[in-house]
Amino acid sequence: THNTMKLKTLLFIAASALTCTMAKAGQQVARPKLVVGLVIDQIRWDYLYRYMPHYGEGGFKRLLKQGYSCENTRIPYVPSVTAIGHTCIYTGSVPSIHGIAGNNFVKNGQKVYCTDDATVRPVGTTSKAGYMSPRNLWVTTIGDELRMATNDQAKVVGVALKDRSSILPAGHNPNGSYWFDDATGGFITSTYYTSKLPAWVKTFNAQKLADKYLSAPWNTLLDKKVYTQSTADRTNYEDGIQPGVEATLPLNLPALRKQYGYGILRHTPFGNTITLDMAKAAIEGEALGTDSVTDLLAVSCSSTDYIGHQVGTNAIETEDTYLRLDRDIAAFLNYLDQKVGRGEYLIFLSADHGASNNALYLTDRRIPAGSWDSDGAKRYLNEAVNAAVHTSGNVVSHVMNNQVFFDRKAIAAQGLDFDRIKAAAVQRLEQDSAVLYAVDMAKTATSALPDEVKFRIINGYNRERSGDVQIVLKPGFSAHGLKGTDHGAWNPYDTHIPLVFMGCGITPGASTRQCYMTDIAPTIAALLHIQAPSGCVGQPIF
Repeated sequence: THNTMKLKTLLFIAASALTCTMAKAGQQVARPKLVVGLVIDQIRWDYLYRYMPHYGEGGFKRLLKQGYSCENTRIPYVPSVTAIGHTCIYTGSVPSIHGIAGNNFVKNGQKVYCTDDATVRPVGTTSKAGYMSPRNLWVTTIGDELRMATNDQAKVVGVALKDRSSILPAGHNPNGSYWFDDATGGFITSTYYTSKLPAWVKTFNAQKLADKYLSAPWNTLLDKKVYTQSTADRTNYEDGIQPGVEATLPLNLPALRKQYGYGILRHTPFGNTITLDMAKAAIEGEALGTDSVTDLLAVSCSSTDYIGHQVGTNAIETEDTYLRLDRDIAAFLNYLDQKVGRGEYLIFLSADHGASNNALYLTDRRIPAGSWDSDGAKRYLNEAVNAAVHTSGNVVSHVMNNQVFFDRKAIAAQGLDFDRIKAAAVQRLEQDSAVLYAVDMAKTATSALPDEVKFRIINGYNRERSGDVQIVLKPGFSAHGLKGTDHGAWNPYDTHIPLVFMGCGITPGASTRQCYMTDIAPTIAALLHIQAPSGCVGQPIF
């Protein structure tokens, strides 16, 4: 029948796509030589199409034409922030299980940064940026599973400007994880991984590429007149690269570098360029993709996030950053074609989160939006709680990640009724005009919430590290202020992300069937025929 023939054709296409040339090397299982994860920090799904008229043929367009695009990929938890996003992509897990409950969270009663580790020492620098490790992560990554599946013969490396964007994807047992150091302008690591920088990293740092990329002004790649997807270059929606610096192009990077140091590089498109330079150096230095054992390279481009927070989703700086990134990606794919071989590698592109439109930009268009004062909320919550349980002091210790954290020790020491405290906090939050919902985390499952909100709160709640009350702001509201943009909410602007697979094992196409960020790791595991990570809750995408 026609349907039978169609099915046979589809099966043949699938079988052909899975037959990577690695099978010719004597390997029993057909696998790519190299898997590359390319996470673009803060890229919204619509950016794939918004700037397409000015993209070249070899970057985003090539990925969409030659790859398979999952057009309706969503993040299944809150808060939708960098550390959790990178962790979720490579573990297939959620904060409730994997333990990374935010960029910052509470651990043993103290606020901590997700990858801080005082037991290690910096390598390649003397700055505090090197006191980092993945020890707060409770589950394995796809790289950890690949290493175990190959008896540690596979090589796994992480590269990013942000420490957390390299460390958490690389996992517990990589061959290396490297991140950018503002103090030296080079890439560093910690003694968790090695006692000294590999020779190839020293050679890379010796090129002083940060000096090179900060030696000329940042001007637009194209004539400003063609940036029709952006607002004017001077608006009230944008912050400058530093306080007092005007948010317009061109930017005098040599003068800014002299005044503020290498950290300026993070806030320019050239932070993405140096990251992909470092990714190429890692492939060369670690000989990734050169033998019969599959290797994995986790790369994250962080500058898109720094720039987005600063100027928002509609600025010329944002559009220019993506046009330049498109060309950097094209050069990187060409490099992979030459170094590893076209069809010999598997690459996926995704994001850790999206971003909301600037609040002033929205209100100028008569769309409800605003800025929510989290510090003010902490003050009024303490007042409400004190009145409810007849005490004084600050039993509300933090309001962050749109969650309320309480001082459990103080509550226990005073013998206070914790349920009554949480109820008082919820009641007071519901009086805030910017708050859509407030819910006791322990009662989320039975609360009157839409399913799209409820399951994300449950997935994001980590009993040991999250707050005890979740705050859901009205759409368009955030605690970021009135300049630039933010993310972290359940809404589509924060949780609808791109996901494109291309290369070995992938037949070109697209689907609008809903899938989740948690599905990325099990899809890679299925393509590699290895075990999914230990906390994985996602399903392979077929």
